[in-house]
Amino acid sequence: MNKKEVLEIRKQFSPENCTITRICGCYVDHEKQKILELKKAFLSMPEDEAFKYFDIFKKTLSGTIGKNLMNMEFPLDEEKPGGTQDFLLKLRESRLEDEMLVEEFYDKVIENYIYAENYYIILIHAAYDIPGKSSDNTEMFDASDEVYEHIMCSICPVNLSKAGLSYNAATNSIEDRIRDWIVDAPAKGFLFPAFQDRSTDIHNILYYTKKPEELQPDLIENVLGSTIPLTAKDQQETFHAIISDTLGDECDYEVVRSIHDNLTELIEEHREAPEPLELSRPDVKRLLEKSGVPDERMESFDKDYEEIVGEKKSLLATNIVNTKTFQIETPDVIVKVNPERSDLVETKLIDGRKCLVIAIDDHLEVNGIEIVK
Repeated sequence: MNKKEVLEIRKQFSPENCTITRICGCYVDHEKQKILELKKAFLSMPEDEAFKYFDIFKKTLSGTIGKNLMNMEFPLDEEKPGGTQDFLLKLRESRLEDEMLVEEFYDKVIENYIYAENYYIILIHAAYDIPGKSSDNTEMFDASDEVYEHIMCSICPVNLSKAGLSYNAATNSIEDRIRDWIVDAPAKGFLFPAFQDRSTDIHNILYYTKKPEELQPDLIENVLGSTIPLTAKDQQETFHAIISDTLGDECDYEVVRSIHDNLTELIEEHREAPEPLELSRPDVKRLLEKSGVPDERMESFDKDYEEIVGEKKSLLATNIVNTKTFQIETPDVIVKVNPERSDLVETKLIDGRKCLVIAIDDHLEVNGIEIVK
């Protein structure tokens, strides 16, 4: 799913656009015991309560594609009868009316979700009548020819509110505040099936993680049946490994700076595109060649890429470079440079020592103090 497709589904989480038919919930304590269960028609819910659920659902479809929101494909084995995709399809087709299926889903989550405190599993079913679009991209609500029927799960931590004082209007006094258990923003979630090309895609699932580096592998593998993707940090480290292995002892400052500049330029050119910029093996190869990596060093690139990343796997450009800063580090010094002016920094050999040289045009400050000389 791309940004536009995510936003189209996200827009349904409002009173005027609501397509949710049913909601189920299970409150789990720190001992993995089910404390409370909820099941009802969503539209029967009080308006104030529904608004709070809308906020949770919107957050389950928030963040950056490739970091917080990950498109994951089912392996072929999981699409066979008895696989996880088959189970999720049955759950969707039941419209969450089959209590045994819902209970089985809760049990799967509780068994595989690693969390030492209380949490709330929310599961919804929705049916979105996809409006057609005219040639000028205007929605035509009377021209729908498909209903996108889906389920979405949000897993929210439940934490005790902070201790403190509060004003009691009934007694007109300041007193100890009653501490409540608060349902926080979702930490994990998923949307199934995916909404690809404005249509149902049962072969893919969209996974949400609030913290990109904490994926919950057991949940992904055993509940969703998908292959665990590389996190943003893993992708960055993988890219760095490719550069290091390819350049070897010829990994110099100018080439690395050029790679950063060219990659930043690629991302900027792609900024308005709905799909995130993915770099396949040929793309990375062209990037390195353009950045001045010697031909003899590129001879082993294909083999290195296949060993480190995988022949058919790609890397998200926004995950492998920080376009907002250009950082240079030594064991004792860290220099951060405006990425648009990385040309101001160069390396030189001075009196036999390798030095970092920064051009100073007209202004220099040290700890907020302007240096005159």
